[in-house]
Amino acid sequence: MWIRLLLAFTLVPILELWLLLRIGAWLGAVPTLALVVLTGVAGASLARREGVHAWAAVQAELAAGRLPGRKLLEAVLVLVAGIVLVTPGVITDAVGLLLLIRPLRESLTRRLEERYRRRLDIPPEDPPSGGRIIEV
Repeated sequence: MWIRLLLAFTLVPILELWLLLRIGAWLGAVPTLALVVLTGVAGASLARREGVHAWAAVQAELAAGRLPGRKLLEAVLVLVAGIVLVTPGVITDAVGLLLLIRPLRESLTRRLEERYRRRLDIPPEDPPSGGRIIEV
C-alpha cells in the first residue's frame, strides 16, 4: 500500500510537470497558466454542483430510513474530484472531470461497492430469489 502512495506522490507530480512543460512549450506560458486556472475554476464549480446533488441524495436516503452506502460513496468520489480539480495539472484535471460525469461515477461506485462487499464478505442487498436469507 505504501509503495502505491509513494509512486502516486512522486510519479504523478513528475508526469504533471513534464506535461505542463510540454504544453507550455507548445502554447506558451500565459495560455498554459490560463488553462490551469480555467480548469481549476471550472472544475471547482462543477464539483460544487455535483457535490450538492450527491449530498442531497445522501440526505434523501437517510430521510427514507435507508443507509446511504452507495450515495455516500458517490459523494466521496465527488469530493475526490473536487480535490484533484483544484490541484494544478492536466492529468489530475482529467481524472477529476471524469469523476464528475455522473454515469462514469455511478459505474465506478458500483464496482467499488462490489469490491468492498467481496473483501468484507458481505452478501448482496437484494437476494436473487427474492426470499429471506437464513444463515445457519
